[in-house]
Amino acid sequence: MKKAKSYKRVLLKLSGEALQGSLHYGIDPQVVESIAQQLKEVKNMGVELAVVIGGGNIFRGLEASSRGMDRSTADYMGMLATVINAMALQDALERKGAFTRVQTAINMNALAEPYIRRRAMRHLEKGRIVILAGGTGNPYFTTDTTAALRAIELGAEVILKATKVDGVYSEDPKKNKNAKRFNKIRYIDVLKKGLKVMDATAISLCMDNHLPIVVFDLLKHGNIRRVVSGENIGTIVSN
Repeated sequence: MKKAKSYKRVLLKLSGEALQGSLHYGIDPQVVESIAQQLKEVKNMGVELAVVIGGGNIFRGLEASSRGMDRSTADYMGMLATVINAMALQDALERKGAFTRVQTAINMNALAEPYIRRRAMRHLEKGRIVILAGGTGNPYFTTDTTAALRAIELGAEVILKATKVDGVYSEDPKKNKNAKRFNKIRYIDVLKKGLKVMDATAISLCMDNHLPIVVFDLLKHGNIRRVVSGENIGTIVSN
């Protein structure tokens, strides 16, 4: 198997659903422990690691707004859910001896630092795992867009998009067993085909700034380390 470039500074995008494991709602402590162990292994490799985390395991703003709730209110509630997830991940990491900082796009000084780009970069340089919560701080923007924006701001070499499948497919592989899996795909083809890799705003940001995305299976233990090491797993989205 051909080995690609290994990375020095990465941004990991974790969905809220990744933390709920087999539960229907909330946070599965065993899953969080497993993710924290993988992240600590990556940090011990000398990789500078930022994490953007979603909140869909607790609250989905878009879903709530489709049922009549004001969209801005629903989105702000979703941002608060991401902070809960960030605190759970921080707790698991620090119990394993990793140094972390949680930064939020909405000020909540009793819980976390405000997101300041230069401060976040300094934390990365000092070997701390930076967990970025609260989305962009604005309604109507997803945590996928947050991941693209923060990765560009912080000079990450790649976005690692952790999912429940082993890459990007032409169709949902759970619904169609004949769906084609891509090893590589261009940003523009993701947009044209309407593939659910990240939302269109996030893909466009990555395309405009030549920031590659690696979509891979989070459920297989050790995959975060494998991706960071440059192993050829998952799907690479690039030019």
